Formats: sequence, C-alpha cells, structure tokens
Amino acid sequence: MPQVLDFSDVVVRRNARNILDHVDWTVSDDQRWVVLGPNGAGKTTILQLAATLLHPTSGTVTVLDEQLGRSDVFELRPRIGFASSAMARRIPAEETVLDVVLTAAFSVLGRWNESYEAIDEKRARRVLSEWRLEHLADRTFGTLSDGEQKRVQIARAVMTDPEVLLLDEPTASLDLGAREELLGLLAGYAAEPTTPAMIMVTHHVEEIPVGFTHVLLLRAGAVVAAGPVAETLTADNLSRTFGMPIALTSDAGRYAARAVTAP
Repeated sequence: MPQVLDFSDVVVRRNARNILDHVDWTVSDDQRWVVLGPNGAGKTTILQLAATLLHPTSGTVTVLDEQLGRSDVFELRPRIGFASSAMARRIPAEETVLDVVLTAAFSVLGRWNESYEAIDEKRARRVLSEWRLEHLADRTFGTLSDGEQKRVQIARAVMTDPEVLLLDEPTASLDLGAREELLGLLAGYAAEPTTPAMIMVTHHVEEIPVGFTHVLLLRAGAVVAAGPVAETLTADNLSRTFGMPIALTSDAGRYAARAVTAP
C-alpha cells in the first residue's frame, strides 16, 4: 500500500542528548498505529515530525511523499490532521464549537474575516454529528468538558479530509465514561475504509482503540519493537519498553497491563 510516512535513520538531538535515536519507521495509508512508551520516550517528538512542526537533526522524514527540508511545509500541513492538548490551549475559549471546526478549512484558530461557503458549514455540521457534538455547535469551547474538547479537536482535525490523522494522547485526563465513549468513536472511525492512516500516541495499552492495526514501542528515543499489534504488543516487549516486568491480557480487542510483583 502507498506510504504516508517514512522515517529513515532519524535523529533529533537537543542539548547533546538524542530525543530520537536513529529511528526507522514506515506507515502505509491503510494502517492505524499506536505509539506507546514511558514519559520521555520521544512519542510527542515523533508526532511533531509527522506533523511537519519539527525537522530532524539528521536522517530523513518523508510525509505524504514530501521530504522535510525540501518541501513547503505550509502547503503540506493542510493535508495532515492533528489534534493535541497543546493545540487546544491555543483555541480561543469564546470560540463556538461550530467555528472551531469550521476554521480548519483555512487552517486558522479563531474566526476573523474569512469567507466560508454553505458547503463548508454543511461539512462542519456533518463532522460534528459524526463525533456526537451536534448539540454543542453553539456552545463556546471554553465551557466544554475535557471529553467534549477532545472530541471537538478530533472533529476539527478530520474536517478537511486529511490524508493522515495524528492524535496526541486523545484520552488523557478523561474519566472512565468519557474515555470509553471516545475510544468507541475512534474504533468506529478506524474501521471505515475511507479513513486515512491514523497515528495515536498514548501511555497506556488500555487506551488502544479496537481495530488499531500496528504498534510502535519506544524507550529513551529508540525503537524497542514495531509491527502488527497481535505480534508486537507482548508482555516481553512491554517489559523492555517500560523497564519492569509487565503482565498483559486481552479481551475482545482491548488490552490491559500491570506490573508483575514478586510473591
């Protein structure tokens, strides 16, 4: 299948330390990846490279057939859907939910003097409906719960029919009910044949949506293992990733992990 992302011997170095350490990784357009690892493993840096927000110190990153450093990232970014907590902090609190999603058409945060067509608003309302947000269209972003804000960010990210969707810890800070609702929506979205490649960062195997196909395990900026979930997400690989003995269980496509304690 066509590749949407290719990392070749990628190093990101800051203050004489490798945040990413010679990473090789490819993502095809029909794959749904979860990137898993402890704090400081390099997960968010991976997404920043994929989102063209960061360039590698060495090695090559190719996104949608465009190599970073040799392409106009401002033309490339509208083809990438990206949702993160950092982006949420930049959304004006007084912006309506409808406008938060609608302004993705111009890649701006906060509505100013842009002119939108009826088809843009129709598309925005359809996306809100798909993510169970239509009843919040006229609410302001700052009045929403964490779970609602997370879904609005994802709705904004898919508004422009991106060719790859990047999600940075979309279930972080959510309560059990909000987390399960969002994971259900993500599983349904991932199952659609027209859905683009997806890459989701998380700390917890419990947050892997059903139907995600591949996993990338990182520790200290290096790849521990990468490949299909069924083959790669193992207790041994998780133990090496998190530096402690881990027991892994699965049920109906969902996973759970815990530390193995001595008797």
